[in-house]
Amino acid sequence: MTETPRPSRPDGLRGRPPWWLALMLLTLHASLAWGVQPWWARALLLAHLGFFLLWQPVWRTDQPVGPASGVALALLAALLVLGAGWWTAALWIGVLVGLIGGRAFGIEHRRTRLAALLAVTYLLGMLLGWVVPHLFAAQPVPPPVTALIRFGLPVFPLLLLLLGRDAAASEKPHVVDFIYSLMLFLLVLVLVLGSFALQVISGEHYLLALAGALIALAGLLLVLAWLWQPRAGFAGFGQLLSRYLLSVGLPFEDWLRNLARLAESEREPEAFLRRAMGEIEKLPWVSGGTWRTPEAKGEFGLPTAYCLEISLRRLALDLYTRTHPAPALVMHTRLLVELIEFFYEAKLREQQQRQNAYMQAIHETGARLTHDVKNLLQSLTTLCSAAESSGTDQAEALQALMRRQLPLITTRLDQTLKKLRAPHLVGKEEAPARQWWAALMTRYEDENIEFEAEGEPDDTPIPVDLFDSVADNLLQNALKKRAQQKDILIRVRFAAGPRRAFTVCDTGRPMSQETAARLINAPVVSTTGFGIGLYQAARQAEALGYQLRLLHNEVGRVCFELRPALRLVVANENTPPAS
Repeated sequence: MTETPRPSRPDGLRGRPPWWLALMLLTLHASLAWGVQPWWARALLLAHLGFFLLWQPVWRTDQPVGPASGVALALLAALLVLGAGWWTAALWIGVLVGLIGGRAFGIEHRRTRLAALLAVTYLLGMLLGWVVPHLFAAQPVPPPVTALIRFGLPVFPLLLLLLGRDAAASEKPHVVDFIYSLMLFLLVLVLVLGSFALQVISGEHYLLALAGALIALAGLLLVLAWLWQPRAGFAGFGQLLSRYLLSVGLPFEDWLRNLARLAESEREPEAFLRRAMGEIEKLPWVSGGTWRTPEAKGEFGLPTAYCLEISLRRLALDLYTRTHPAPALVMHTRLLVELIEFFYEAKLREQQQRQNAYMQAIHETGARLTHDVKNLLQSLTTLCSAAESSGTDQAEALQALMRRQLPLITTRLDQTLKKLRAPHLVGKEEAPARQWWAALMTRYEDENIEFEAEGEPDDTPIPVDLFDSVADNLLQNALKKRAQQKDILIRVRFAAGPRRAFTVCDTGRPMSQETAARLINAPVVSTTGFGIGLYQAARQAEALGYQLRLLHNEVGRVCFELRPALRLVVANENTPPAS
């Protein structure tokens, strides 16, 4: 069985008749306008308190009154009734001005704001025109002023009955602004005490003392308004107050600086989070806490009876404070925890990027070594095929072929094993161009390939791993193409010197435009290999400052070229020769 929820009663003036505020002011007027000593005046004060409780914007009216609130209300009633006097009335009217005026700053509806201003105007008129003069027993209130106060001021509460109903229906619920209410109460208190002090010190009439207090207070407010946001380079009280509110318990800038320094020095996410929680433990109002993430958890300090729970996307924190946390402190703490989570998520992304880079390096190294092993296997297959097809009359030629090829295969296999043992050195080994060119011609001397050198290869160092990888991939692809298309000529050209250009051409059919566009820039589908040989070779060439490109793709002329990148060629050409 489910209960039908009862509609909650709105707070403040919203949605209720304006009679409570008008009756509260009228009963207050009746209890003060003819003196505060008669018994009926005290009874009206008690009725005024009842109407105040019906109107009040402090407690939620849909919640039951607890024992502590009941005791506070009883003490307030006893103070107003038993301790009724002009000083008590002055303090109480100041409190009412703070409550009503503090709410007026947040009201957007014009008629609602006008109703609040009428109420404040009545209270200030009653305070300054009737209550404060009765504090000066030596100067009685003139009869015309008395008649005006008794029969003229009630017009303002009566006007509330005309303005309040529509205004109350449109007013949005909001809480009392404590800062505004406190400032208005203090201003009223300063005005009352200032006029009282000026009258006692100077001995002048009350009206002159009140005018002097108003002028002094207006000048003080003018100076404070200028100091709040000056134009002469001074930061102003507004910025200082904002800085203080953002620095509850510690300087905000110093804490951010320490957190940023910690984020720079600590790479591991969990270690950073533990040290950041250590920084939170140093806050003067923090006793301890526990934190949880999907990857780890921990605790610090000592638990207390006051726990502040903050749950974000990846970080949940139960923070134990030494006292009950105020709303401003809760907002401040949540901001600090969100900053910690921001840096923590950044550390997680950095860790993921490092893992991805490591896996990519493993993949690229494995792909290159796979092609090296594939090329070695093809060379061994060629030797085995030659041994099987040769006769006894070709024994010397076969022996010479084995004598030439087996040392080269052994050397290349040894290089492949070195790459497995030290993958970070892949591609960095260099050798003279003359030595590499001679080894390449020896390796493919039985494949009917035309080799041509532009100029005599010298001792210019070249990255042999890159040139071997590119040469083997291009020549093996050309040989497979010749196996499918008969009478294809394969030409290899090597330009020595600073250019170091290596070109492989064949006279077969060109590739499709789609394959030609993807061959160097992305893996392609291959029926005879893995489809990533030239792609890996091109990436390796870019890493070493070279460029692998499809130079020509036309009938009878399909050419690939490996050469230094343009910026490297320009740099070499501008280098003066050694003397």
